Amino acid sequence: MTTEQTFSSIWDAIEDIPAEAENMKVRSALMMQLNQHLEQLSGTDADKAARLGITRPRYSDLKHGRIQKFSIDALVSFASAVGLHVHLELAA
Repeated sequence: MTTEQTFSSIWDAIEDIPAEAENMKVRSALMMQLNQHLEQLSGTDADKAARLGITRPRYSDLKHGRIQKFSIDALVSFASAVGLHVHLELAA
C-alpha cells in the first residue's frame, strides 16, 4: 500500500534536501519573471541574448526554462541587465 504525501511546491516533492528545494524555488521565480519581461521586449532572440551578454544557445536555454543550467547569481545578473530589480523577502 502506498502512502499519499502532500507538498507545498513541486520543488519540495522533487528535491530531497530542503535547502535545495528553496534554491530551486528562487531560481524558478526569477526565471519565470525574467522570461515574462523578455517576451515583452522588442527585438529578436539574438538581440535579447546580446542584451543579456550571453550567446544565442544560452538564451535558448533560458527561454525554454532549463533551470538546472542557471545559478541564482546568473539570473539576478540577467534581470539587472534588462532593468529589473530583484526584491528579497524571507518568511518563516
